[in-house]
Amino acid sequence: MKRTSYLRRIFVPKSLRFHLLSRSLILLAILLLFIGVSQFLLMKDFIYKNKASSIQTQIMSTPPNIWEQIKRNSPTSSEGQFRFPFLFLQDSTLAFIDTMGHYTNLTRTDSTQPPKLTKEEYEQSMNRKHTLDYRIFTDSTGNEHLLVLQRVEGRGGISGLVQVSVDTKPLKDLLLRQLIIFLTLSLLALICGVLLFIPVLRKTLVPLSNIVEAVEQIDAGKLDTRLPSVQGQLEIDLLAASFNGMLVRLESSFEAEKEAKEQMRRFVADASHELRTPLTSIHGFLEVLLRGAMNQPEQLQKSLKSMHTESERMNKLVQDLLLLAKLDRSPHILLSEGALDVVMMEMEDQLVMLAGDRKVHLQLTPNCRCLFNEDKMKQVILNLFQNAVQHTDAEQGDIELSLKYDRSGCVMLEIQDNGSGISQSHLPHVFDRFYRSDTSRTRKYGGAGLGLSITKTIVDIHGGSMNVSSVEGKGSVFTVWLPEVPSV
Repeated sequence: MKRTSYLRRIFVPKSLRFHLLSRSLILLAILLLFIGVSQFLLMKDFIYKNKASSIQTQIMSTPPNIWEQIKRNSPTSSEGQFRFPFLFLQDSTLAFIDTMGHYTNLTRTDSTQPPKLTKEEYEQSMNRKHTLDYRIFTDSTGNEHLLVLQRVEGRGGISGLVQVSVDTKPLKDLLLRQLIIFLTLSLLALICGVLLFIPVLRKTLVPLSNIVEAVEQIDAGKLDTRLPSVQGQLEIDLLAASFNGMLVRLESSFEAEKEAKEQMRRFVADASHELRTPLTSIHGFLEVLLRGAMNQPEQLQKSLKSMHTESERMNKLVQDLLLLAKLDRSPHILLSEGALDVVMMEMEDQLVMLAGDRKVHLQLTPNCRCLFNEDKMKQVILNLFQNAVQHTDAEQGDIELSLKYDRSGCVMLEIQDNGSGISQSHLPHVFDRFYRSDTSRTRKYGGAGLGLSITKTIVDIHGGSMNVSSVEGKGSVFTVWLPEVPSV
């Protein structure tokens, strides 16, 4: 049953097995045809030449005095009138042409007339001494004859030309038998080729069938499945390696899509939570006022101030969300070459004011040039500086900003503080959206956990990179690398 099913699969016109089998048989048939045609032509030439050589040998073995006698007895008009009393070859005709061109028919039977060539052809043959001279001659009835011409010599010189002709039918029958034998053997070879090629083909395609079966078992939930990389055949191994590479890429794509969906879910949940918190506070203050607190000036002032603070926090959150959406939608900004140290010097007064009683130190390398967008880089510096302010003591805080070239030629911006630091468990997530390592401290300053995420996005758009290192209780260092100005 399995063998029948396999044979059915082989003879499906569009299957690889059918194509391999059919094309192999076609090539074998073409090769056999070429061999057959070549063998037929070579065999035909060999048989005719061998027959002519045999006749020539018999002519040359005839004693010369016989041809001398024929020459002396040959009449001038010997058009079938002279009869020489001996049989040269069975089923053959024999004629003698002397040096004067006189033609003598030496065939015993009256029914068989030897072919007769032109005088010029006889003269050309008479001038040939040792060359085997034969040709195929077709008579008036359409019968073919093998015609052999041989010059004979006697004591006095050239005696004449002997012409022997035999019917080619026995030679053709021999060729036909050879052809039938070859065709029979070729047909048997094709049949044996099919019978032998089918199991060989089946064994050869086993690795490919294994790949097909393995692929059929792979679905979206089993992308971690891998095909055997060594199948024993180079092409199949390359196919398996390519397919495994595709599975790796698909798995990565699915994981990335899954992660993106999860990030979107968290983003929506966090955004909803962040927006709900100030709205709930404002709603609570309004309820208090509606219950009669608005008639109390002190309570009214306190409620209005709190609602104003919550509305500012909500407005900042919305602005940050809009900025992130804009950066995600159009991650390209206009960059221009400039000196980043000059921009930071211009921001010094603003930074000192934001720091309050904290100490601020600027260590800037002069003429530190790179490609950047001034507004966006100011936002990066402010976000990192405000983050340092939030996590350092109001009186003992120490914040240092440095700008220099690193060993690779990139511009390196560092903002270091001596604040509370970040625990190692929080470090991998500090640039995630809505992530806060210290919720109470961040809410106190009106943050929603978007500042560092926005900063990281802006740095990425600049073609740079960003890193953070921190020791809990000792402070943190945020480092930004911007690519150097490309040389023209």
